[in-house]
Amino acid sequence: MGHWLVKTEPGTYSWDDLVREKKAVWDGISNAAALKNLRAMKKGDAVLVYHTGEEKRIVGVAEVAAAAYPDPKETDEKRVVVDLKPRRAMKRPVTLAEIKTDKAFAGWDLLRIGRLSVVPVPEALWARVMELADGA
Repeated sequence: MGHWLVKTEPGTYSWDDLVREKKAVWDGISNAAALKNLRAMKKGDAVLVYHTGEEKRIVGVAEVAAAAYPDPKETDEKRVVVDLKPRRAMKRPVTLAEIKTDKAFAGWDLLRIGRLSVVPVPEALWARVMELADGA
């Protein structure tokens, strides 16, 4: 199973929106590297949902409900989407400030390539995020 992080502006589409709708087409991705990551997602993969803007924190865990398929709203065949469904809210949101100060995250794409909206999460970093969310 793969692990990913997707970013969203909570004023546009938030974790609460995903929970209320129970499933969402994750679209609007145009960056080539982010699209490559989106294409690598498989059904069942776990996804951290990160609120950008003023919040800058990981707020929930979602699951890939459908692997990448062509974006039905776009004519560019390079543009793809995935379907996400919520699994659970974080017990405690994990902030970007915490991640930046934790040496375990050094070199992670979230920090290295901050503007990238879809990034892989290595297993060890996933485990560390879960520890932080649980208050460890």
